[in-house]
Amino acid sequence: MGQHTFAIIHHLVEDILTASDDELIDAMYFLAERMKTIVEPTACLGFAAAKAIREQLKGQRIGIILSGGNIDMKRYAHLLANKN
Repeated sequence: MGQHTFAIIHHLVEDILTASDDELIDAMYFLAERMKTIVEPTACLGFAAAKAIREQLKGQRIGIILSGGNIDMKRYAHLLANKN
């Protein structure tokens, strides 16, 4: 992380969330099934993390950017088909 990036994050970011691989796949599945949106695993990281703490976020307005539909369709199908 660069010097400028760290300074901005240190000043503006209140919290950083993580998500497990299974949470990412669950989020991909949800987005595909409910939103008809194809995203690669790391592209739905923000959504997966927010979904995991949705009770804490209740009543708040949350903006999440989904990006990165750059995934091989065979790999995408495999990930969703083998979801736990």
